[in-house]
Amino acid sequence: MKRTLSLTALVLTAATCAGSAQNQGAYLDARPANALQQMPASPGQYHAPTRTANVAFDVVTVASGLQTPWGLAFLPNGAMVVTERPGRLRIVTAAGALSAPVAGLPAVDARGQGGLLGLAVDPAFASNGLIYWSYSELRDGGQNNTAVARGKLVEGGPAPRVDNVRVIFHQGPSLASQLHFGGRLVFARDGTLFVTLGDRSITEGRMQAQRMDGLLGKIVRINSDGSIPKDNPFVGKAGVRPEIWSFGHRNIQAATLNPTTGELWESEHGTRGGDEVNLSRKGKDYGWPTIAYGIEYGGGPITGNITAKEGMEQPKYYWDPNIAPSGMTFYSGRLFPAWQNSLFIGGLAGTSLVRLTMEGERVVGEERLLSDVKERIRDVVQGPDGALYLLTDNASGRLLKVVPKGT
Repeated sequence: MKRTLSLTALVLTAATCAGSAQNQGAYLDARPANALQQMPASPGQYHAPTRTANVAFDVVTVASGLQTPWGLAFLPNGAMVVTERPGRLRIVTAAGALSAPVAGLPAVDARGQGGLLGLAVDPAFASNGLIYWSYSELRDGGQNNTAVARGKLVEGGPAPRVDNVRVIFHQGPSLASQLHFGGRLVFARDGTLFVTLGDRSITEGRMQAQRMDGLLGKIVRINSDGSIPKDNPFVGKAGVRPEIWSFGHRNIQAATLNPTTGELWESEHGTRGGDEVNLSRKGKDYGWPTIAYGIEYGGGPITGNITAKEGMEQPKYYWDPNIAPSGMTFYSGRLFPAWQNSLFIGGLAGTSLVRLTMEGERVVGEERLLSDVKERIRDVVQGPDGALYLLTDNASGRLLKVVPKGT
């Protein structure tokens, strides 16, 4: 049975913003920053003012009882596929019915932050039936890495399955770590596939985010069969992995295309402070761990204690203290006109849905929604019906649907 929670968008004390129908006020997070001495590199990069759209909505539970769900994607028929981190893939009907686990997936290493992670549906699914998933792959000697596989989804018969499964990508080098796998999959408009990757957290992996002979702390771009696009930025360069699209990243668990420009945006985890929103562009260096906002988990400065350096990109926006971002989408639907062009990001630490008001590439306002739900938001997807669909990251997680109030 569906359970509806009547919620309204979180509205804080705010003044009317000149020239805008929205409200604007002081920054909404009263917690002190971890790195009080740090200053943003540009206005609006940090602590955007509260800007609320005064949108009333309901949150409907579409499905429950999902074990630590991680990734969500829509099929052309309106059904959804959902990954559960322990290694199960489920099909969820629009009415909320859960399938049996999809058979045929390779084994996953579900220790720590590992498991079955991001999802993508082939743009030509109607003709080829292909879906893609990322997962942590166990290797020899207890080492592991992020991998991407694809297979043909077969929904008929006694239970759904994937046929002709093929692993099309392996992150290298493998390391002995249970952390920072990244794992989001995003198809570009040209049919290539972006894969976000973590630095594996341990020191050896962290320092490789700036090394070009490996794939730790990178975004890679591959063709749908795993081959390398000829126009990748480092193709043909000696000592550089040709899969690399951008580098200097920490742990990217949120990524989406801007529906207007087609460019890839991502949000990645910082340490204590330093969660970032970036516009990932071809061949660019995003600085980790040479430059970073925030401080180490145990206190003290990160690497050289600098936040800017020539040749390294600045985040479009960052948080200190953190929200722990996971899952994101630009809203372009018709159900919520006041949310048009907003960037929505799931908050794990903040147990909220973050809405950023955008003007071009600039963040000009921030709003926190669903704080009353008090669950970690793991993924955020706009459905074909214009509703927002969310996964909550719990042992008994939920698939939620955000719709206009009263619908």
